[in-house]
Amino acid sequence: MDVAAVKALCSSYASVSSKLYDPPSNVLVYYVGGRKFAYFKTSEPEKWRFSVRVTPERFLELTDVPGIKPARYMARFHWVTIVDVASVPEDYLRELVAWSYERATRRSGKSRRAGKAR
Repeated sequence: MDVAAVKALCSSYASVSSKLYDPPSNVLVYYVGGRKFAYFKTSEPEKWRFSVRVTPERFLELTDVPGIKPARYMARFHWVTIVDVASVPEDYLRELVAWSYERATRRSGKSRRAGKAR
């Protein structure tokens, strides 16, 4: 799976929006319900590195895999960065993106419900 295919996958989920942040951030972020679930770095030297949120258990597993590392500034929330998306099997990458999307939708629903109760 290449970068274009991963972008299409992220955009294919319901209620997804994306935003391209200019310097100094230089990221393309995918949101659902106002919650981030995936992003690409868009500047060198990390251009097209892809990050998603994973379970704490999977975080430990994935950070031992060559080419996958803790996401800068987001590792404490169990985000990983995949250096080259083509190096990860397509089915596994789809599973990671789906879990991150589902996690964001669950969290955004709780936030909305909490806001209505006030």
